Amino acid sequence: MQKNTFKAFVVREQDDTFTRSIETLNTSDLPDNGLLIKVHYSSLNYKDALSATGNKGITRTYPHTPGIDAAGTVVHSNSAEFAENDKVIVTGNDLGMNTPGGFGEYINVPPHWAVKLPDELNMKEAMILGTAGFTAGLCILRLTEKIKPDHGTIVVSGATGGVGSTSVAILSKLGYDVAAISGKTGEKDFLEQLGAKEIIPRDKFNDAIQHPMLKGTYAGAIDTVGGNILENIIKSTKPLGIVTCCGNVASAELHLTVLPFILRGISLVGVSSQNCPLDIRKLTWQKLASEWKPEGLDRLANDITLANLDEKIKLILKGKLKGRTVVKIG
Repeated sequence: MQKNTFKAFVVREQDDTFTRSIETLNTSDLPDNGLLIKVHYSSLNYKDALSATGNKGITRTYPHTPGIDAAGTVVHSNSAEFAENDKVIVTGNDLGMNTPGGFGEYINVPPHWAVKLPDELNMKEAMILGTAGFTAGLCILRLTEKIKPDHGTIVVSGATGGVGSTSVAILSKLGYDVAAISGKTGEKDFLEQLGAKEIIPRDKFNDAIQHPMLKGTYAGAIDTVGGNILENIIKSTKPLGIVTCCGNVASAELHLTVLPFILRGISLVGVSSQNCPLDIRKLTWQKLASEWKPEGLDRLANDITLANLDEKIKLILKGKLKGRTVVKIG
């Protein structure tokens, strides 16, 4: 197998200090996992920012190249499922956490981490969706099993973020009325363009409310933040509603009685995209590429290169980014 030098965004640790820079590496430096991929696009996620700033709960050892998303072409494969020049998507599993990730021009991963790029998507579109879009897709997969558009409004928290904005766009396309919760008061036009019928200030849901239940308002929900917002969403969900939960940036704690669950029959469904089974992964990507593909997908995206990553990492940690940040590699 030919060895190639390549550029990568590398995080190094020295004396408890973490530095970030673009370095030249060699494909021989990568683990030999069976599927060598030339990366064309990646995307910036909150987990990437944590890895890039030395969070040992995400990445144990450094130097390290973050990037939990990658779309590219196969260079070498030891699997019968993939051939040279196949276009593939890699998200989740250990990519970008403890395995060198998509912020480098090459990755080497186990073949079962990869999914062939659906014909209806190009590589940039796949990374506009990325882990955030895939997570939104998993939430929508669970919601739409039981909740139909005529059952009522779906509420989405963190609505200007990657998962939230993609959820709003897909649900709206599928005919659901969507209420978007956001703390970014200046993004009303953005959320309405995605299809939100109602914009709810985050403060309305962010207070600790002692009542065990509130008025049943929503047929279902996609919560991306946790904490008081998730608690109040659950308390405000109609009988037999479904609340999906995929984030804890506000808090990992949940202070509730069981009353919403046993009196209204509400289901709280946890969603994890990291170790999703391959059959569900393939199904979800196919739906994202076809009937769920948001109209005007580009409006969700901001394009950057590796040279812009450092400044965007600082912004995402402050909650200052909206939509999706796509990284053109190479």
